[in-house]
Amino acid sequence: MAHKQDPEAFLPLTPALFHVLVALAAGDKHGYAILRDVEQRTEGRVLLSTGTLYGIIKRLLADDLIAEARTRPAASMDDQRRRYYRLTAFGRDVALAETARLEQASAMARATRGLRLARGKA
Repeated sequence: MAHKQDPEAFLPLTPALFHVLVALAAGDKHGYAILRDVEQRTEGRVLLSTGTLYGIIKRLLADDLIAEARTRPAASMDDQRRRYYRLTAFGRDVALAETARLEQASAMARATRGLRLARGKA
C-alpha cells in the first residue's frame, strides 16, 4: 500500500509504539524478539505485554509502518509458527520524524533555566 501521508501526521507516537519501530529499525524480528529488544534497549523501563505488542503490530501493519518480512532465518533457526516483521520505508520516516520531535523537545527542556542539569549530574 503506497502512502502519500506526511509522517508527522502520525506524531506524537506512544512510547511503546516508538520502541517497537526502533526495535525493527535494527532488523527483522518476530514478536518475542521485539519484546526482548525493547526491554533491553530501555533497560527494563518499557515492558510490553504480548497483548499490547500484538495490538501495536496490528496497528502498524494497517498503517503500513511495518510489513511481514519476506525472508526467514535458516530452517534450523526458525519456528514456522513465528511471524517476522520488518520496518517499511514509511515506518522508518515516521520513526525518524518522532526522533526529531523528541530531540527538539529535549533541547527545549535543556534550554529552560529551571530544567538545566548541573554539570556531572544526571
